[in-house]
Order: sequence, then structure tokens, then C-alpha cells
Amino acid sequence: MSQRNTDATTEEPSGLAGFVSHLVELRNRLVKSVAVVFVLFVALFPFRNDLFRWLSDPLSRFLPEDTGMIAVQVASTFFIPLKLAGFTALFIAIPFLLYQLWAFIAPGLYQHERKMVVPLVFSSTILFYLGAAFAYFAVFPVVFGFLAGTGPAEVSYAPDINEYLSFVITLFFAFGFVFEVPVAVVLLILVGAVTPEQLAEKRRYAILVAFIIGAIFTPPDILSQFMMAIPVWFLYELGIIIGRILLRRQGGPLMAGDGDDEPPTEPTPGGGSPSPGGGAASAASAPPRRHETEKDEDFDFDRAFDEIEREQQSLTETKKPDQADSGPDDETAADETKGPDRKEDDGDESDRSGHR
Repeated sequence: MSQRNTDATTEEPSGLAGFVSHLVELRNRLVKSVAVVFVLFVALFPFRNDLFRWLSDPLSRFLPEDTGMIAVQVASTFFIPLKLAGFTALFIAIPFLLYQLWAFIAPGLYQHERKMVVPLVFSSTILFYLGAAFAYFAVFPVVFGFLAGTGPAEVSYAPDINEYLSFVITLFFAFGFVFEVPVAVVLLILVGAVTPEQLAEKRRYAILVAFIIGAIFTPPDILSQFMMAIPVWFLYELGIIIGRILLRRQGGPLMAGDGDDEPPTEPTPGGGSPSPGGGAASAASAPPRRHETEKDEDFDFDRAFDEIEREQQSLTETKKPDQADSGPDDETAADETKGPDRKEDDGDESDRSGHR
């Protein structure tokens, strides 16, 4: 029989105790995650200005000489590098955060599901970092070169550091998440929700969605939109290819189970152990059960309900005339049954009067 988390040596508590234990474990994992992010933030805090200088390098190349970014708000020069140190700590801690998430949900997964989670978490982390690197080294120079060269010559191009940080952080996470497309595609294929052939047929819709995402998360220039849409399309095709390869290796959807999960055995009617030929008998009886299931699926419930309603109406209509016809006969029969009793009572009364 399939078992969850075979490494567990004790039975998990159920009911309210189990719910409280899960909450305690979730709290411990959250505390660990926050502690790691805080430690990284403290370690990066002395380098906050260097981090901002490195982050602003793609824009500084296109600024006029003797010109830099400005700080509109009073405390921006302190809080913006501080915020950047916090985002950098969160960015570096992503592998540890994903591991904590996996460790929390792993006890509730089957063995074949646990095998699938580890490569998915690893590939998700790598693809997220690749997306952020693609945004910094490929997209930022094109975007900022376009924005700095499209304005009038009389206007001094000097962006605010707060607006710049919000802009680049949005692009970092946007490219990081859209680079997770292969993971999502492979996961849908392995679960059995879709097939590679269905995804290939819907390719034109995927391309349309890719350009819509590029129009939402990138500046209004057409070049940056293409720089997000084309990688999304390429990653979509890559996910289909990887999904086909994994299906060939597994012989079907991975979530349907593998050799590690043994099918449950049905007990015999006498309560004893199943006979050696029980597997063959169950295998022989499997096709009729499947055939019965297909019959049940083809059964038209609406038609059955309509027939039942018609039968009920016909029964009620036939009962009404029968009741009307049987009314007088029942009264006559009642009078006949009461007649002898009344005669006997009259005879008793006459005998009593004679004795008197």
C-alpha cells in the first residue's frame, strides 16, 4: 500500500493536535526564514551604497556627463540603499526559502511526488536567477538607452533614485518569474493536466500571452517587449520538449504513481490473506469494472429523472379515479359489516325487556 513519508517513525497526530503541530512547524520554518533574511541584511548593510552603485550602472552609462540621479524625498538617500539591501538579502535567500517550503509540505507527499519536487525546486531557483541576470545584462542597457535618447535635447534626464529602484526591482522579479515557464509546463505535463501535443496545438495562444505579458511588465518601446516575449516563447517550447522526454522515460504521467507505491490488496471475504491467484483474478475482473464505469459515465441522468416523474404522475392520476370509485363500495361494505352487530344489539335489548 502507498505510504506517505516513509522516513517518519511515529504516527502523526490527528484532529486538533495535528492542526496545532502543523502550525508550530510552520511557525518554526517562518522564523528560520526571517532569521536568514535578517542575517543576510545585516551582512549587506555596510555595502548598501556599493550595491546601489552597481545597480545604477546600466543607467549611468546613458546619463549626460556631470549628471547623476536625484533624490526628491528628504530621506531617500538613506532609505533607498537600505531598501535595496533588504531586497538583495531576500534575493539571495530564495534557495533557502524554497527549501523551507519543500520541507514543510514534504511529509504530506507520496514517494514519487517527493522525487519530483527536488528537481523542480532546483530548476526553479536556477531559472529565476537566469531571468534576473538576463534582465540586468541584456534588457536594462536596451531599455535605458531607449529612454535616455527619446527625450527632447533641452530636458536633463536625471531619474529619481526611488523611482529607479522600483522600476528595476519590478523588472528583476518579472523576468525571474516568467523564466519559470518551463517548470510550469513540465509540471502540468507530469501531473497529466495536459499533453505535449495539446500544448503544441495551443502554441499561438501562448505566443499571444507572451506578448501581452511583455506589454504589461516592460516599458512602452517595442524592443523591450520583444525581449521579454521571445524568451517566454522559447522557454515554452523548451518545457514541451522536456515534458516529452520525461513522459518517455516514465511511460506516462509521473503523478499517476510508479513502482515505489504498491497497489492496495483487497481482503478475502473470510478475513484471511489473499490467495496467490488473487492478483490474476483481480486483473481478469478489471476490464468488466472498467466497462461498467464507462456505462455509468454514458448514463443519461436527465432522461432517467424525466421517466421517474412521468411514472409518478401516471400513478397519481390512476389513484384518483380508483379512490372515487371505491368510495361508495367502501361505505356499503362498512354498513354491511355493521349490520349484524346492530341486529345482535337489538336482540339483546329485547331479551332484557322480556325478563323485566
